[in-house]
Amino acid sequence: MLRAACIVCRGMVNKHVVKEAKSPLQKLYAHTDHRFPRINIWRPLPSSSGRCYSSLSRLPLRRSRLLPVSLAFQTQRNFWVARLASRLLKLRYLVLGSAVGGGYTAKKTFDQWKEMFPDLSEYKWIVPDFVWELDEHINFDKLSKALPDSEALAKLLPDFEKLGESFSLLKEWLSSGPGGETAFKATDSQSFESSDKQYKKGLLGELILLQDQLKQHEEEARRAAGNINTGSPQQKRKATDKEKVDQLQEELLQTQLKYQRILERLEKENKDLRKLLLQKDDKGIHHRKLKKSLIDMYSEVLDILSDYDASYNTQDHLPRVIVVGDQSAGKTSVLEMIAQARIFPRGSGEMMTRSPVKVTLSEGPHHVAMFKDSSREFDLTKEADLAALRDEIEVRMRKSVKNGQTVSPETISLSVKGPGIQRMVLVDLPGVISTVTSGMAPDTKETIFSISKAYMQNPNAIILCIQDGSVDAERSIVTDLVSQMDPQGRRTIFVLTKVDLAEKNVASPSRIQQIIEGKLFPMKALGYFAVVTGKGNSSESIDSIKDYEEEFFQGSSLLKKGMLKAHQVTTKNLSLAVSDCFWKMVRASVEQQADAFKATRFNLETEWKNNYPRLRELDRSELFEKAKNEILDEVISLTQVTPKHWEEILQKTLWERVSTHVIENIYLPAAQTMNSGTFNTTVDIKLKQWTDKQLPNKAVEVAWETLQQEFSRFMTEQKGKEHDDIFDKLKEAVKEESIKRHKWNEQAEDSLRVIQHNALEDRSISDKQQWDAAIHFMEDTLKSRLKDTESVIRDMVGPDWRERWLSWISRNLEQNTRNETKNELEKMLKVNEDHPAYLASDEVTTVRKNLETRGVEVDPVLIKDTWHQVYRRHFLKTALGHCNLCRRGFYYYQRHFVDSELECNDVVLFWRIQRMLGITANTLRQQLTNSEVRRLEKNVKEVLEDFAEDNDKKVNMLTGKRVQLAEDLKKVREIQEKLEAFIEALHQEK
Repeated sequence: MLRAACIVCRGMVNKHVVKEAKSPLQKLYAHTDHRFPRINIWRPLPSSSGRCYSSLSRLPLRRSRLLPVSLAFQTQRNFWVARLASRLLKLRYLVLGSAVGGGYTAKKTFDQWKEMFPDLSEYKWIVPDFVWELDEHINFDKLSKALPDSEALAKLLPDFEKLGESFSLLKEWLSSGPGGETAFKATDSQSFESSDKQYKKGLLGELILLQDQLKQHEEEARRAAGNINTGSPQQKRKATDKEKVDQLQEELLQTQLKYQRILERLEKENKDLRKLLLQKDDKGIHHRKLKKSLIDMYSEVLDILSDYDASYNTQDHLPRVIVVGDQSAGKTSVLEMIAQARIFPRGSGEMMTRSPVKVTLSEGPHHVAMFKDSSREFDLTKEADLAALRDEIEVRMRKSVKNGQTVSPETISLSVKGPGIQRMVLVDLPGVISTVTSGMAPDTKETIFSISKAYMQNPNAIILCIQDGSVDAERSIVTDLVSQMDPQGRRTIFVLTKVDLAEKNVASPSRIQQIIEGKLFPMKALGYFAVVTGKGNSSESIDSIKDYEEEFFQGSSLLKKGMLKAHQVTTKNLSLAVSDCFWKMVRASVEQQADAFKATRFNLETEWKNNYPRLRELDRSELFEKAKNEILDEVISLTQVTPKHWEEILQKTLWERVSTHVIENIYLPAAQTMNSGTFNTTVDIKLKQWTDKQLPNKAVEVAWETLQQEFSRFMTEQKGKEHDDIFDKLKEAVKEESIKRHKWNEQAEDSLRVIQHNALEDRSISDKQQWDAAIHFMEDTLKSRLKDTESVIRDMVGPDWRERWLSWISRNLEQNTRNETKNELEKMLKVNEDHPAYLASDEVTTVRKNLETRGVEVDPVLIKDTWHQVYRRHFLKTALGHCNLCRRGFYYYQRHFVDSELECNDVVLFWRIQRMLGITANTLRQQLTNSEVRRLEKNVKEVLEDFAEDNDKKVNMLTGKRVQLAEDLKKVREIQEKLEAFIEALHQEK
């Protein structure tokens, strides 16, 4: 830096010295003799003055030689020059000082910045150690030498000079020649003229040339026709002009046909190539991620919309191609030609289309068909699969038709894929009829009209109006219907079928021309087409129909005379036109429909937040899954019931069920015996009969009812704040169906019979505690029966004197009679307290006569009925007194009541019954917890699985505003998301 400053300073000094010294020297030597040549008197400074100076090495000024000398004159010392030089030398020190100060400042600033940076040495661990040791293990110099040099790499790169030549050649081919034609066009024209077999090399040129020929022929035909129409009368009489017009029309027709054949040839080649490409993709050669096609995405949206209830003013306005026509007009045949397969059932004059059929057409490597709700693929190239498909469609149609109806509004969804098929969605509707025939429902005509109007009122639906050309146009009904729904004809395409029959049968061919030009019918349309759908033979194949159609139009006079245009004929042109119109309508309307569903979604979400702010948005399927889990949890809760609880419930319920039989049929008859031996014998016989016939079955019934009650208790028990009453109906249905399906193990009764018989055979009471328990059980039973008996007697005789006075209630005649009878029977029992349980006939007569003496007429049946209740009360009171006496009878029982007047055989009977009840309850509890609860759980799962597959049951069981709102919200979200995905894919395809 110091050296540079010295050089700059020296240059400045020299320059300034020369500039300042030049003018005085010129003045000084103004009179110099010019005969001598002028030479430059300046010479370089000596080395001592040329070196760099600094503030550390300052030399005296006297040593510098700054003045120039002249060769012609003697050198003179000029002091003013020295002073000037000394002043200029001061500038050197200023520059040098500034340079030194600037360097120091820069170094100080650099040190400050360096101190500001963090110390990154602590983070050296982030980089693995092997990175720092790479240079120790890898010889980078050797590696760099092993790499190819620039010349070797240049050989691997493409030859850019050759690429430039290729681009130049391509530019020459694409550039227009002197005649305005491209090199491609010239080449194609030459190949077209040389050989028709070489169409692959110049097919584009042929099309361009044919287009020019078509325009030329049309212009010549128009000019010749104009000359005939506008010329003089003499020219009109010339036959040569007319022949020229006919010749031009013939050439024009031939050119159009040739153009059509080349187009078909191109389409066939494109179809084969696309099929090959799709097959390669299908085999996974390109290993691409499979995505749904655009038309499949669109069809899914339509399927969801067909199930969506159009509430909240959001209607389905997505485009479809609606195929309508009179019955047997050939609309199904047209649809089959577009789908390139005979997929619909056919019949002669019979209504075959009984419900709407939505057909989604798309391109694929294989010609197959599949229903929306099925995974089976029908191979449309095999006749067996075609027949199976037609049968399946017919079966689905008949299933959709309700009892007493002829047609159904339910839609059958079908997808057809194949190479070369145009992408679109078509809906085949039942044919419009004019008269209801026998076998049809009376409202069939109105139903078909309502179905057709429901589809056609969609402002974006494309109406494919099919008209039978073989019948009189005045007999058509569908044209009036279409003109009502689309009066301007902005979305209607008219198709005239059976043109081959029409050409033969119609007397005036111009009538067909009027139909195709839209002048015969009041309806308007976007386009008019004429097609031929075969010879009327149901066994014709699609290929044969296409060949017949092409052959017919090639020889048709309608096409030759110009009544029909080439682009208005054949189902191929119709399919292309309908597909193009369909996708234009889709692109124009799908975003508007998506916005409408977006607004609907916002409204539904707002309504949910306002009404159910703390609940999740669960649709019907999600609610069913939640209820399913709760029900299964409640079934599992049965296994958590304690054994003590099970046995208490079972024992109590079983005794309530059998207590009447024990008292009436076992205890009372045995108590009428005279001694203990007869009592025990009677009891054993009665118990054996009861065990063999009734008791096991009663026990199983009690166990099953107990299981049902506990299951119902868990199902209906509210869980506090977590209880959701929306599941109550579903739980009740699951409970009833599960109980209906559950059957108790048949072997349970046999094993239970043996256990009960063994329990009743035992008479040995082991301790006082068991004796007291039997006494308590007997006492409670007798008191309960006594209370019931007194209640029955009170109802028979009416209120007593206290109730009559206090409540002002009186007895009726029958109650007075029964009361008198009761009093008479009680007198009899007081006289003979050991009276048997049945009245003798003479005793009945005595009672009746005693009552007649008091003026009471009584029937013997009433006497016996009253006696039964009176004696029952008397017996129960006596048994209770005997039970109290037996409280201290355990000692006598141990001695077998020897030397004792007290006999407590009835206590032993009740102990045997009580022990049998306990053992039976324990056995039933084990069977419940070990097997029956699990079998019930299995039944519940089966019922839930059946309900899950039955959508109607779910709709009936899970109802309410909350469920419906969640369902609508789910559907709208799904529709909006699928629409947005479809729109994104549609934009990508553009």
